Amino acid sequence: MKFKDYYEILGLTRSATQDEVKHAYRKLARKFHPDVSKDPDAEARFKELGEAYAVLKDPEKRAAYDQMGSQWKAGQDFQPPPGWDTGFEFSGGDFGAGPGGEHSDFFEALFGHHFGTGQRGHMRAQGQDHHAKVQIDLLDAYRGAQRSIALRMPELDAEGRVALQERKLDVSIPKGIRAGQHLRLTGQGAPGLGGGAAGDLYLEIVFKPDPKFRADGRDVYANLPLAPWEAALGAAVMAPTPEGPVRLTIPPGSVAGRQLRLKGRGIPGTPPGDLYVVLTIALPPADSEAAREAYRAMAEAFDFNPRQALEE
Repeated sequence: MKFKDYYEILGLTRSATQDEVKHAYRKLARKFHPDVSKDPDAEARFKELGEAYAVLKDPEKRAAYDQMGSQWKAGQDFQPPPGWDTGFEFSGGDFGAGPGGEHSDFFEALFGHHFGTGQRGHMRAQGQDHHAKVQIDLLDAYRGAQRSIALRMPELDAEGRVALQERKLDVSIPKGIRAGQHLRLTGQGAPGLGGGAAGDLYLEIVFKPDPKFRADGRDVYANLPLAPWEAALGAAVMAPTPEGPVRLTIPPGSVAGRQLRLKGRGIPGTPPGDLYVVLTIALPPADSEAAREAYRAMAEAFDFNPRQALEE
């Protein structure tokens, strides 16, 4: 997927006001409208202009897009950085691709998850629901927690430029919550119209990157390095869990990649998840003559070719 520079598409700088965004789009849309332009690429250009305008005319999309900074250049290979939208508060609404037509893959990668859940008809008097992604520690899912979170919501300033307003909320994280689940905070969305009720705020849960653990649903995985002799002969070692180390018996003849299951030690629930300890082999460094001699002795003792399967 290639990065799209929406400012470059509209011939604007990142400091452009919302009025400048509108005027630039209208001028270029007239020029490249398929019913008017003789340019063979007019239709594709018109769609590209429409998508750029759909992002930059909307304060929320624009502020989210701007968060990635200006280091990306048009045409570069691109994947959204992990957690790029964490803590960013989006309102509900009907956010189509705009006059340009369908969404590109780039647009969908950034905004497809957040937009397009608008309220219509009889819900019009109720305030819009808001959505945000928040990161928590994996241990919070094991024990539950009270957390103060900061959310950023874009607004237009007096000059028509997008500015971020921050608000803080105290949130109860329930024990057993999983990544991807949503917490609903009633009445914390947009205020209602004409006396209507306020919308709700939905917080999508994401686990902070952890150097020791990774979660998949309720199951949790942890790598456990072993010395070669521990894997070959078996051993009793201490293995990490989110709630503290436990003693684990390593069966003789274990190989790298073997998974040992600790039943019920994953994220709590009914039933709870499991914890899988994934074995890795850590080779001691050959940084002394004694160590090198030990490796030579191993080479002589074993008739072993680890590449044999590849050579057959």
